[in-house]
Amino acid sequence: MPAHRMSMRKLKEVLRLKWVCGLSHRQISRAAGISVGAVSAYAARASAANLDWASVEPLADDELEAKLRLPANQNTQARRVELDYALVHRELRRANVTLQLLWEEYVEAHLGERTYRYTQFCQRYRDWAQTLKRSMRQQHRAGEKLFADFAGHTMPILDGRGGVAFRAHVFVGVLGASNYTYACATNSEGTHDWIGGLIGAMEFYGGAPSLLVPDNPRALIARPDRYEPGLGRTAQEFVNHYATAMLPARPRKP
Repeated sequence: MPAHRMSMRKLKEVLRLKWVCGLSHRQISRAAGISVGAVSAYAARASAANLDWASVEPLADDELEAKLRLPANQNTQARRVELDYALVHRELRRANVTLQLLWEEYVEAHLGERTYRYTQFCQRYRDWAQTLKRSMRQQHRAGEKLFADFAGHTMPILDGRGGVAFRAHVFVGVLGASNYTYACATNSEGTHDWIGGLIGAMEFYGGAPSLLVPDNPRALIARPDRYEPGLGRTAQEFVNHYATAMLPARPRKP
């Protein structure tokens, strides 16, 4: 049985919600006030015992408990289902996805099989994540960060006669979680070009991120500082208006 013993009355209610009402394990979890993992574990136990609601409903508590009891050593011999570490790592980049949620889904996906407890699940994932290269360890949640900078090279904008009217600077914005990229051409790299590029990017993405991370541009920074650069008034008014925040990259640390 799971670590926190459930009363047979509650277990019957869990099975009724599953078999009679047809609720999902997540819906049963909310209705019964227990974890999805516990719902999955008991549902798997009942399935392994070839039970259905017609056979469970008339049983007394001790009779139901006896039918759900595993034979000796049955739960210790089988190997646990291994995690899909890359999938867990990728899913954690999505908004509102937690290890708790992914563990519950892992347990539900392997009904009747031996799975890891939540603490083991977390520790194994963290051990795996530690093996990643340093360049791969930075994680971003969906909608969290928008990185912005100007490309190093300008591009020619032609006039109607085939000549070069001016050389455009290329503003580039990238969402940290998905690498979804926005780009536009500007006349220069002044304050209005930075602000215009950021506004264009947010309109393109359909919303403002939690944090804007530009390179450390003089056009936006009033007080250059290696650790706490101060925003200029225009940049501060901009982030206030869009209810976001700006954290410029450290100088020479883009």
